Amino acid sequence: MRVTARVDYAVRAARELALAHPGTLTADEIAERQQLPLAFTKQILARLRRASVVAAHRGGDGGYRLRPEPGEVTVADIVRAVEGPLADVRGEAPEALAYPGDADVLRALWIATRAGLRSVLEHVSLADLASGTLPDRIEALTEAAGAWQRR
Repeated sequence: MRVTARVDYAVRAARELALAHPGTLTADEIAERQQLPLAFTKQILARLRRASVVAAHRGGDGGYRLRPEPGEVTVADIVRAVEGPLADVRGEAPEALAYPGDADVLRALWIATRAGLRSVLEHVSLADLASGTLPDRIEALTEAAGAWQRR
């Protein structure tokens, strides 16, 4: 899986909002704290708002805040809000793909890939990220042989 800048920035911005919860932060504050481009941060926050992950407040004490509790928002929710489904293939859902002959095994491969992504991203919440820890099951994946090696 390629993690886009949009996903990385969105998770970083959402983590900042989790740290400030139940308070608000401006886009400027989020961008400054995470050293993100302000215009891109505003675009990301708009996508998160449309997905009901964040709420925007106007006025002197305005800014953005998480709508749900940090423990109720997963990294998968953030990814879907800014990029769409976790594992599309050429813009299509894996289960909707049709391959000729015995190549249908590829559809099962893409579905398994999606399941693998879900098994991590749906089990890490913003509360986890705000606390600086990952669930034990997810942390254990980082300890597997080769986990820290790029291939």
